[in-house]
Amino acid sequence: MGSTPQATADAEITALRAVILERDAALAEREGRLLNASLEIEKLRLQIAILRRERYGRSSEKLGGRIDKLKMLIGDAEEDAAAARLVADQKRATRGDGDPGKRRPAGRCPLPDHLPRETVIHEPAFACHCGCTDPARLVRLGEDVTEVLGKIPTRLKVIRHLRPRYACRACAAVLQAPAPDLSVARGRPGPGLLAHVPVSKYLDGLPPYRLSGILAREGVAIERQTLADWVGRGAWWLRPLAEAIGRQALAQPVIWTDDTPVRVLAPGRGRTREGRFWVYASDPRPWGGTGPPVAFYRYSPDRKGERPARHLAGFSGWLQADAYAGYGALTRGGQRIIHAACWAHARRKLYEVWEATKAPAAERLLARIKALYDVEQAINGQTAGARHAARAARARPLLEELRSAMEAERRRLSAKPALAKALHYALVRWDALTRYLDDGRLSIDNNLAERLLRGIAVTRKNYLFLGSDTGGERAAIIDTVDETAKLNGLDPDAYIRTVLDRLARGLTISRVTDLLPWNFQPDPQPVGSGLRLS
Repeated sequence: MGSTPQATADAEITALRAVILERDAALAEREGRLLNASLEIEKLRLQIAILRRERYGRSSEKLGGRIDKLKMLIGDAEEDAAAARLVADQKRATRGDGDPGKRRPAGRCPLPDHLPRETVIHEPAFACHCGCTDPARLVRLGEDVTEVLGKIPTRLKVIRHLRPRYACRACAAVLQAPAPDLSVARGRPGPGLLAHVPVSKYLDGLPPYRLSGILAREGVAIERQTLADWVGRGAWWLRPLAEAIGRQALAQPVIWTDDTPVRVLAPGRGRTREGRFWVYASDPRPWGGTGPPVAFYRYSPDRKGERPARHLAGFSGWLQADAYAGYGALTRGGQRIIHAACWAHARRKLYEVWEATKAPAAERLLARIKALYDVEQAINGQTAGARHAARAARARPLLEELRSAMEAERRRLSAKPALAKALHYALVRWDALTRYLDDGRLSIDNNLAERLLRGIAVTRKNYLFLGSDTGGERAAIIDTVDETAKLNGLDPDAYIRTVLDRLARGLTISRVTDLLPWNFQPDPQPVGSGLRLS
């Protein structure tokens, strides 16, 4: 078995620290601006590596936000380094001490083979020593090839559907092909443009008013209201697909669920209120299962317990979730739905105490929980039976020792300290926290669902709030299709473009299973699109 993610993270941190020390030592001997910028990049990368190693101690949304900010800082530092490198190259060229364009290879990966190639031939000037100018006398010895990655600007094109009319001279019959089936009847967008607008909004965080400005730079004026209308029409076409994905998700023996808030406009009140997005996901790959990974999103105007009860009507199996009280009615009695709690949440409580107080007891307990995660990393990808056996042999004794240590600390403390509250959180949920030992298909935590909500947590900052509850339902439909396509290795933009085209051309609802991401077969030729991105 290869190295674990924990070992990889530790090795990355060690290597980065070594690079920083080496560059610190050389700072006094080399040109300062370039080295300072490079050093700052390595320090930022070190912070990201450390944050990833500590991912069990923070929520996905908060940790993801910090990593995103660090990546932005890295981008700025890399731009500074590039500018400093250019200045240094120019100085070397002025001094005549080497080729300014020559530097140590960066170890880049080759450009992908599937990209189209455009060849530009640079013929030399015919200036032989003998003075001849006849190219026919030259013998080609070989060639040097340099590949650079180009970008074709976003292109809009008009697709003209011509339907010639013919008349028969013998019988005067008039023949003409029927009008093409379009995703928007009597509308302007092709399937590619109709797919790109909702994907841009919900997957890339690009609201319609910004997309309208981008299209305007291409010389095409499309109002924000028109783009919003296309989002609604795209969601209408995708609804049967999202519902089929939901049925697949609820048919699984194990579901991971979580929720996140979103601001929704409250009409007539001059302010917003809080709605919720929920995700119900399944991914059998960690235990070597054969089913497809799915992510089913739902929207609700509030967080009442009746919402997940309605979403999960008909579901029977394991529910891997946090400690939200609304799940109590679903799992009480343990007959239809059995709740398995999340160790990441229990650890997070302790981590917050340690971060605020540096209490040695919290640090010791965190080390014990880390040992549980080490077991999980070692068995990731093994069969459910092998995972169950490994947990029984390795994790169960660790859990028994952890519980004893928690109870001993709890008896030593009063009820008020933050550490006592963190311990209480874990101990009162101990049965649910240890249920992952009972079935190898379960996880130690609910991070799958948290990761699938991270995209919503990021993109909602761009559109600020939803306009209505109906808008929330549309967003849930599009997120379901987008994220399930990603989980199954598809490009959501290209996938939805093809789906919309096939549905518009008359694919019946009874054959919607052919369009599900795990059954999807792309067209042999690209579908005509109103927007091509390269």
